[in-house]
Amino acid sequence: MSAFDLDRIGRGLPFARALPALRDALATAGTAVVQAPPGTGKTTLVPPAVAVADGVSGRVIVTQPRRVAARSAARRLAALTGTGPGGVVGYTVRGDSRVGRDTLVEFVTPGVLVRRLIADPDLPGVGAVVLDEVHERDVESDLAFALLCEVRQLRDDLPVVAMSATVEAGRFARLLGGGTAAEEPGAGSAAPVVDVPAESHPLEIRYAPPPTARLDARGVADGFLDHVAAVTAHEVTVSGVDALVFLPGVREIERVVRSLAARLGDAVEVLPLHGGLDAAAQDRAVSGSRSRSGEGDTALPRIVVSTDLAESSLTVAGVRLVVDACLSREPRRDIARDMTGLVTVSASRDSCVQRAGRAARLGPGLAVRCLTEQEYAGLAAHRTAAIATSDLTTFALDVACWGAPRAEGLALPDQPPAGEITRAESVLRGLGALDADGRATDRGRDLARVPADPRHARALLDGAGLVGAEVAAEVVALLASGRRSPGGDLTADLRALRAGRAPDAATWEREARRLERMVSGRSGGADPAGMESDDAVGTVVALAHPDRIARRRGDQYTFTSGTGAVLPPGSGLAGHDWLAVAEVGRAAGRAAGEAGAVIRAAAPIDREGAERAASHLLDDDETAVFDRGAVTGRRIRRLGAIELSSTPVRPSPAAAREAVSAAIRARGFAALDPDDDAVRLWCRLALVRRELGAPWPDVSAAGLAGRLDDWLAPEIDALAHGSRFAGRDLGPALRRLLPWPEAGRLDELVPDRLEVPSSSSYRVDYPAVGTDDPPVLAVKLQECFGWTTSPRICDGRIPVTVHLLSPAGRPLAVTRDLGFFWREAYPAVRAEMRGRYPRHPWPEDPMTAEPTRRTNRRR
Repeated sequence: MSAFDLDRIGRGLPFARALPALRDALATAGTAVVQAPPGTGKTTLVPPAVAVADGVSGRVIVTQPRRVAARSAARRLAALTGTGPGGVVGYTVRGDSRVGRDTLVEFVTPGVLVRRLIADPDLPGVGAVVLDEVHERDVESDLAFALLCEVRQLRDDLPVVAMSATVEAGRFARLLGGGTAAEEPGAGSAAPVVDVPAESHPLEIRYAPPPTARLDARGVADGFLDHVAAVTAHEVTVSGVDALVFLPGVREIERVVRSLAARLGDAVEVLPLHGGLDAAAQDRAVSGSRSRSGEGDTALPRIVVSTDLAESSLTVAGVRLVVDACLSREPRRDIARDMTGLVTVSASRDSCVQRAGRAARLGPGLAVRCLTEQEYAGLAAHRTAAIATSDLTTFALDVACWGAPRAEGLALPDQPPAGEITRAESVLRGLGALDADGRATDRGRDLARVPADPRHARALLDGAGLVGAEVAAEVVALLASGRRSPGGDLTADLRALRAGRAPDAATWEREARRLERMVSGRSGGADPAGMESDDAVGTVVALAHPDRIARRRGDQYTFTSGTGAVLPPGSGLAGHDWLAVAEVGRAAGRAAGEAGAVIRAAAPIDREGAERAASHLLDDDETAVFDRGAVTGRRIRRLGAIELSSTPVRPSPAAAREAVSAAIRARGFAALDPDDDAVRLWCRLALVRRELGAPWPDVSAAGLAGRLDDWLAPEIDALAHGSRFAGRDLGPALRRLLPWPEAGRLDELVPDRLEVPSSSSYRVDYPAVGTDDPPVLAVKLQECFGWTTSPRICDGRIPVTVHLLSPAGRPLAVTRDLGFFWREAYPAVRAEMRGRYPRHPWPEDPMTAEPTRRTNRRR
């Protein structure tokens, strides 16, 4: 007899009608994509249906994106089978597991499944996998899906079902069938799609825009939260039904809960729902159990104020009214400051549709959206995939351990951004987790076995040997909790948690003890007395975030990563020279300083502890600077971007060469302070290179810097021994670049001087390097009588522009066609100039006149 009575479990659930289609899909393809709106019963009915399907032998693993959803789904299914969690239905989430020998369906978070896949891709003992809520597009769900697509190629006996509440089912079906996300629908093979429409209960949509903006510089505006509370209170008072209110985060939930309690008093029961609550509080909000009023023992209306946890992962019983702030909290990367944080943004339209649908699950319902109808129409159609905006450090380590560095070749719905993968791999190499090719090292596999962010795993494993397993576990549990205290002092936070003065002390204690058990025996020679040392907290934080070790410079702290931040006004951490920073956030205004970032959570640390935690960032570097013809050198000891000490030294030839190269790249040939002759030669070489190309040398800044050894080696060696550059030395140095035998034609191709008809010769002004200007010859007009053909250089390729000057040296004409000038322009010039300069010849026929430098009298 089966442990699951599908008729009983599916009674009243719309998905029950789709069970035959699901059985056919599994029988023919071994895979299926279930598309069904929230509330149709797919989470309750699909896992046991898969468990009893033909050919399935072993435990069915079911993923839920959130721990609270995994626990809740397991409890509900267990109750429907007449058992409790740990019997035929169980769950495993971080820090909590209820499974037994007889467990046939196990609910887990995607991270738990990824850990198991990496440990053993064959998934021994597993008969099928169901991936629920894949439309939520969190990173671990996407990765679990991609890994299972590969596992299916090795284990075609492993049924895989992906379940989505949105219309993107086709994308997952193509990938699960062995295709690509970019293929057109119908192209190639695809997993069967089982589509279950929602029950068509009437749903009224209203819009209740606030009188002020929803968001301000601090986040969600308090005035908007008051508006949400007022709308909710009014609708519940009028209708008397149970309500579900959607808000983006815990702070907003707590404020609206307080506001509703003040507005409605004992007339309703107001309950928060978010991931930070303990299991009992979460279950109470989800279960539908009610408080009773004193009069007549009637049930009170319930208002559940929730994050998007209740959007699709959880079903809150009895809801007929939804009030939606139409906001979401999504991860965002600040590349410039190397920060990742949650940012409040407008929700997508598909999220708002799912939220509204919660009101019409059981019958006619009402959904109120707290924005204008025009604003709603302008929302993004779909939520942003977390892989595009999240910190991918854990992801990068997981795919490296899987054997697919940078996720190359994996069937992901969206590929990770290349820049973020590169950054994540850099972090992991700093932890010793990856080699130069991006493959996981033994150290990396050790870190991956710890169910935590790799940085926290490193802090736990290494910290146990430095400060003891207990302290290391306590600090890592604090870091992983995501709690934020007003002062941001992690040492003070830890004291409050140890003393039980914080609301989340019990949850923290359980997590700390779990982590401690994982590293028991790793303490080595750690002194237990260090458990009470403030420096121990900073040491563990620094081990987790060596890139955020910070040193004070005036009012600002500089990180080893090179970025900077300031402490918030009134912080108890002010005055410490060194900090180990766990969290830094973006901020605007004077309070954020020039860096635009504020330290949110940190602990003091001393220099010795900083150097120990970030020993891989220690570097003794000899630097040299070329300026004003001389090279000065210093030996600098750095911790990442933080300068620890600087000592004057005589630069090595290599350092001197790099200093000169850097100067030339930054400021060009002028950085060497050349004399006029050297500049003229430089310009001549640039022109012949521009016109004739190789083998004539490239004398641009990059070209000169790249061939220093070919033309400036003797002078650089002299600089390294204390000599100075002389500008006059640069002309002969440049000539070392001339090719042989072409060098013999340099003066012919780009002559330094040109002879004019008066037998005098004048220097050619060559154009500045990097420009397309022509060469110029400036000469007095009287010296050019009879000159009809403008001069050309570079084997006749380039005409020289002639500037014809007055006797006083001022330009009278600019031409490249002397014949045209004499015919057309000279008569006007003669008429104007011969009265002004009567002592100089102005013949009527310049073509037959004798060219001369002299006045009439001297002639």
